[in-house]
Formats: sequence, structure tokens, C-alpha cells
Amino acid sequence: MLFELTEEQLMIQTMVRDFAQEVVLSTAMERDRTKEFPAENLRKMAELGLMGMMVSPEYNGAGADTVSYVLALQEIAYACASTAVVMSVQNSVVCETIDRFGTEEQKQNYLKPLAAGEVIGAFAMTEPHAGSDPVSQSTWAKRDRDHYIINGTKRFITSGKNAGITIVTAKTDKTKRHKGISAFIVRKGTPGFSVGKTEEKMGLCASDTTDLVFEDCRVPAEDLLGQEGDGFKIAMTALDGGRIGIAAQSLGVAQAALDAAASYSKEREQFGQPIAKFQGLRWMLADMATELEAARQLTFFAAANKDSGKKYTMQASMAKLFASEMVNDVTAKALQIHGGYGYTKEYAVERYYRDARVFTIYEGTSEIQRVVIANHLLGDRYVGTLR
Repeated sequence: MLFELTEEQLMIQTMVRDFAQEVVLSTAMERDRTKEFPAENLRKMAELGLMGMMVSPEYNGAGADTVSYVLALQEIAYACASTAVVMSVQNSVVCETIDRFGTEEQKQNYLKPLAAGEVIGAFAMTEPHAGSDPVSQSTWAKRDRDHYIINGTKRFITSGKNAGITIVTAKTDKTKRHKGISAFIVRKGTPGFSVGKTEEKMGLCASDTTDLVFEDCRVPAEDLLGQEGDGFKIAMTALDGGRIGIAAQSLGVAQAALDAAASYSKEREQFGQPIAKFQGLRWMLADMATELEAARQLTFFAAANKDSGKKYTMQASMAKLFASEMVNDVTAKALQIHGGYGYTKEYAVERYYRDARVFTIYEGTSEIQRVVIANHLLGDRYVGTLR
């Protein structure tokens, strides 16, 4: 890797790699089958400071930089992508959002338990008829003295069933388009707030993805995040960090698939020799490794830009676009190298292939990433409501 890591970053990577291999990996295939939420693994990860990595120690976080977070997240994804997506949403989207936009009271009440891993967080923006176009969302909130009343349904919410704290976007002024969207912190158990159906998914089976339903849900006014009308800005900022998280997950799964394919190719024999001896297969492995390294450099460049305070929206979209497309290609080739065995659940490569498929879809499809990148290149702002 061309990106030079500090001694502290290398120590974090080694610590998380050891933990992931010893603890997380051992139950990954079983959790994929049973769909059991990795609560115990997440509790142990919290003890290592992995559930609020970029939050300052003042609020129970580890105070780590984004590069360290990427290193840790890819190691968890290498072992179990389902566990990694929970960690990613918790860190990139929920904790960072409250840390950046929350009041001191909100940080004390919500960020501290989140960063300590005492509570799982979720971010609810997507709706049945509003995905890539957040302005089309129909969930609305109305001020009623010292409360807001929220009505609507959110869809495809990661950790929706297991989250104790959810950031929810809703329209507070339908006439102002993206400037009429606000964000709220909603606690589990709030009257009028319920979990709807849980999706049956192709991959990431141990991570729940649900509907969230709001029926005259009364949220205290002090739980408005930022100001009225800040919701779109808050969501877009959260997605910038989230896209670096998706890229890191892609790196971890792709590395696991590449390692599995290389190992299998040295063991599997055909025509009297290991299949690793055949040039066609060797070139496949070479292409996989090259794509993976290119994605790694893009991801660390975006993370380094974020850490140095530079603008990183375009870099995050580039990393997410390239890495998510890469992991789909690498896992497909890894499965192909395994032949018929790759199509069975006996080998982990089948799980890698299924888990990877959603990476080009959630937190902004590949098509949306191209829109974001093109907008930055051409100087367009808020084209199609996306920056």
C-alpha cells in the first residue's frame, strides 16, 4: 500500500485484525444462516472502542482518525460483512452526525451511549417511494408547542429493529423542497414509533433491515437535530462519511474473497497440477489484486482528505463507486475460481458474493455516485437535489 500508515494506525489494524479473526469470523457463516443479530460481537467491539471510533473521549469515543476507522472496518468486514455494516452505520452515519450537528445536551444524552456501544444507532431517510431523491420523501413533521409530531414510513433501515436511537428526516415545510427537510433524534419506545416488516435479503443476513413507522409520533422539540431545514444538509454530510464506510467494507470483503481464491487455487488440482499453475487463472488473480489495491488507494485518499479538513465529497463518491463495483467483480471471479464448490454454502466465497451485491446500491447507488462526481467536475450544485 502506497499510503504510509503511522505506528498507531498499524497497531489499531493489528488489534482489530486479531479480534476479527478470533471472535467475529468464528460465527459469521452460522449467523448468515440463522440471521441472528451479532449483539455479543458488537458488545465486545464496544469494549475495544470500535463503536464510536471517531468520537472524542469526552463523549466516550476512541478519538481515532478516519484512516484508522477504515483500517478497523475493513478487518471486521473481512470476517463478517453483516457485523461491519452495523459498525459502519453506527460510526459514519449516526455518531458523526450527532457529534457534528448535535447540541451539548444531545451529545450527553445520545452520543455518549452510542459511542460507548451501549446503544445501537440507525439513520432513517429512505422511504418506499423516495430513495435516491430525498426531496420526494413524504414523511412530515409538524410543530406542536414543545413537541414535533412525525408521520410517515421509512424503508430499508439498517439496524431498524435493534436500534435504540434513530435519526429521522421529515419535511417541516413542504414548500421549500430540500430546504424544508429537518432531522430528528427519536428514541426506541417513543409512542407512535414502531418497527414494520423486516426484509428477507440476499446478503448481509445477520444485519436487520426494516421499515420504521411513525404514527403521530411525538418527539420533544429539543431532539430536533440542528435547525429546521437542516435535514438535507445533515443527511448529505452523513452520506459523505458513510460512503467512505461502504468503500472500507468493500475492501474487507474483496480481500477475503481474493485470499480464499488464491488459497483454493493452490489446493485444487486438475489435469495433474494445481489450478494456480494455469495462466488464465493467474491473470484473474492478478486483475483482482490490482483492482483491490486501486480501490484501497482511493479509499485512503478520501479518508485522509477528511482527516486533514479538506473537501472530500467527490473523493468519497469516487471511493464508494470504484470499491463497490470492484468487490462485485472480485467476488464473482473468486466464486468462478472455486467452480461448482463456489456455488455451495460449504465455502465462504458464496457468502462474500451475496454480501457484496448491495454495496453498489445502498448509501447511494453507483449511478448516483456518478451524478455527484459529475456535478463536482462541472461545477453544478444540487442537480437533482444531490450535491
